[in-house]
Amino acid sequence: MTLAQRERQALVRTMAEVGPDAPTLCGEWTTRDLAAHLIVRERRPDAAPGIMLKPFARHLENVQRAVARRPFEQLLDEVRGGPPWYLRPVDGLMNLTEMFVHHEDVRRGSPGWEPRQLAAADEDRLWKVLGGLARMAYRKSPVTVALATPDGRRVIAHTKGDRTVVLAGPPSELLLHAFGRNAVRLETTGDPDDVRAVHALDRSV
Repeated sequence: MTLAQRERQALVRTMAEVGPDAPTLCGEWTTRDLAAHLIVRERRPDAAPGIMLKPFARHLENVQRAVARRPFEQLLDEVRGGPPWYLRPVDGLMNLTEMFVHHEDVRRGSPGWEPRQLAAADEDRLWKVLGGLARMAYRKSPVTVALATPDGRRVIAHTKGDRTVVLAGPPSELLLHAFGRNAVRLETTGDPDDVRAVHALDRSV
């Protein structure tokens, strides 16, 4: 089973545990709203473009709202079932970060969360996808941004001027930060104003 598949199953279990009305890190979305988003993204090609393209956003909202009204157990079953057959060959590529990040969105949506201890192989897999995503996430930074791991790996996510902010932590925490999440455990070095500026960036990718 791939990491994307394992995270999907873990996400569904966590959603079932916290219930349909639990908060997430996705703005005002509850777990019900997040489940509806995942279903529409994979199973409604007429509406999914609205995730990225504003002209389709209204249709996406209407479809997602309708899907969210289904019984919660049905939503969980659809998410658990994975993508339709024609997307399964690219599931590991298309859904690795999606399932990992949204699993953490549910886990960290309420106070009292703690980071998971992922297997080294899983952290390595997340590190491999982090570089390209980070260059997009920190592209608006007013200073250079470097990402570093405890075992010595390092990548420059963005180059700007002669001041640098270093974000240090396991790849899983760095990836979440690159996806715009602030509920992370990272060590930072750099001028305090620069660090605040990096944390405040619109890091949407």
